[in-house]
Amino acid sequence: MWKRMGIVLLAVALLTAGMASAERLVIESWRNDDLKLWRDVIIPAFNKHYPDIQVVFAPTAPAEYNAVLDSKLQAGTAGDLITCRPFGKSFELYQKGYLVPLNDLPGMEHYTAFAKSAWSTEDGRVTYCVPMASVIHGFLYNRDLFEKYGFAPPKTEEEFFALLDAMKKKAPRLAPLVMGTKDQWESATMGWHNIGPNYYGGEAGRKAFLAGKEGFHTDGFLTTYRVLARWAPYLPRGYKAIAYPDAQQMFVQGRGFIYPAGSWDIGVFHQMNPKLRMGAFPPPAPAGASKRYISDHPDIAMGLNAASPHKEAAKKFLSWLTTKEFAELYGNALSGFFPLHNFPVQIKDPVAQTFLSWRKTHEGTFRMTYYKLSDRKPDAETDLWTASSSILNGTMKPDEAARWMECRLSSWYAPHRHFHQELGCGQ
Repeated sequence: MWKRMGIVLLAVALLTAGMASAERLVIESWRNDDLKLWRDVIIPAFNKHYPDIQVVFAPTAPAEYNAVLDSKLQAGTAGDLITCRPFGKSFELYQKGYLVPLNDLPGMEHYTAFAKSAWSTEDGRVTYCVPMASVIHGFLYNRDLFEKYGFAPPKTEEEFFALLDAMKKKAPRLAPLVMGTKDQWESATMGWHNIGPNYYGGEAGRKAFLAGKEGFHTDGFLTTYRVLARWAPYLPRGYKAIAYPDAQQMFVQGRGFIYPAGSWDIGVFHQMNPKLRMGAFPPPAPAGASKRYISDHPDIAMGLNAASPHKEAAKKFLSWLTTKEFAELYGNALSGFFPLHNFPVQIKDPVAQTFLSWRKTHEGTFRMTYYKLSDRKPDAETDLWTASSSILNGTMKPDEAARWMECRLSSWYAPHRHFHQELGCGQ
């Protein structure tokens, strides 16, 4: 008995010593809905390679994340790994010295410059977060309803509006487009940002806008407002009082044909109604278009806290994020969040795979108001919420909304100061 007890005590001592020697990494994140995924799937997969590195996923509520993270970083109590939002906020953390440059991290060669752009300096020389996933914009549709009424997904703008007219005629009780304007942001995100790249020319148009060669009131940017205004007659009855969750419920209940979407809704809809048969089509191309574009918006990345006492262990975790193993694990666990790696990734969900396939046929860009244009007030993204919902609500005309946004942006954004004078803003 004493011999057996001695063996047990020795085993406990060895286990305790092993736990004491294991490095412990803490991940800061706003994705509190992903806690179970990280705890039960992602971290165990990492530990198969690095059993001596203990990883703790410690999320904060999304609305509180920025403020809580700032406080922790200032107090020196933040975790080792920082989940990075795209563009301004993460760049601010890098400028303040809170995030470590990751150019030399093994695996960073698995990303294109575009994939890294939301977490890199303006000249592209320094990348400070490892890209994890993006979301893609497009349209979801109810396959059962399409089959019942003999409809097919449109490819062009002309086909799109002809289809909406046919839906109103054949099924007047169903909404052709399932979206409301109460929360405002969806009018911009699933409306303007969704279709805009096809009218202003994707990355080329976005860069021309940044340089002050284009404005909200010119060419394809103005056209986007005008096309969005045409959606209003096809929205549900009482759409001005319909919030985002209401529209989700309408679509999964089969009360409408088409849902202007962000790919993040795919997994949500699967949970809300597993029997819902969905299809997807990309933003229809305008007449005469030689190229097609999608909004492939960077959503999430991860960086290294400069104050972490476990930098080498943290780099091992970040390097693992660059692998195909992680890409397929994450992309399949969260339908509609697409890895940004430059190698092929197998996505099992057929609807999500449809969205992902558009990368082969369309040029990608991101929501153009997120970079630089929302760094100060009045910020262009919040203004776009107001303008897009006002256009759909009929309280602003497209040309009026475009001029209003341009006057507000050009009041502080230097490359657009000439538009401020040309438009007679403030007069």
